[in-house]
Amino acid sequence: MKYEVQENCLTIFLPQDVDHHNAEEIRRESDHLIEKNHIRYVIFDFADTGFMDSSGIGVIMGRYKKIYMLGGEVWAVHTSERMKKILAMSGVTKIMQILEEDN
Repeated sequence: MKYEVQENCLTIFLPQDVDHHNAEEIRRESDHLIEKNHIRYVIFDFADTGFMDSSGIGVIMGRYKKIYMLGGEVWAVHTSERMKKILAMSGVTKIMQILEEDN
C-alpha cells in the first residue's frame, strides 16, 4: 500500500485485492496518518484494485466515520465499473463521493 499526505488530505492507493489479508494494515496505517497529520479529507484510489470484500468495505466505513466526526469528507477515484458496482451494492456510495475523470 502507498499513502500520500498533502496538507490535510490523505490519498490511499489501494492494492489489487482489498481483503482481510491487508485490511488491518490499511486501517492501522491510515488511522495513524489521519491523527498525526490532522487529516480532513481521505481519497481512496482504486486505480489498481480489482477485488474488494467486506473487510475492504469495513475499512472505508471506518475511515468515513472517523473523518466525518472531524468535519471532513471521503472520496473515491479511479473506480472501474466493477468497483463502482461493489461500492454501490454495499451502500458505500451513500457516504462517499465517486469522483469521475473528464475524458
